[in-house]
Amino acid sequence: MADDRIELRGLRLLGICGVLPEEQDRAQPLEVDLDVLADLTAAGRSDDLADTIDYGAVCTRVELTVTGSRVALLEHLAERIAEVVLALDPRISGVTVGIRKLRPPVPQDLATSGVCITRHR
Repeated sequence: MADDRIELRGLRLLGICGVLPEEQDRAQPLEVDLDVLADLTAAGRSDDLADTIDYGAVCTRVELTVTGSRVALLEHLAERIAEVVLALDPRISGVTVGIRKLRPPVPQDLATSGVCITRHR
């Protein structure tokens, strides 16, 4: 398994996620970070886009997953995102998904709440 990764940080999307009624009524801002694990040796040598992972396609698939979902738990949404990214390209050997609520529904002064999972083929 390669130690190489493509880092995608701060993908901001609106999604329906939460157990509170108000969280199921309207979309809230979520932020996604991804580490896409793949052997990047060929792209490093060739300088050819075809030899790497199209991270624009990754972002589009993640966007469709977040905006097209209505889930209770960030854990479940992160799992769905991991499955989608792993299915996108057979060269992807693993993915780490970090996802945060930018307006967590608690009365305390909490900047964000989130989860981070790693999945491999």
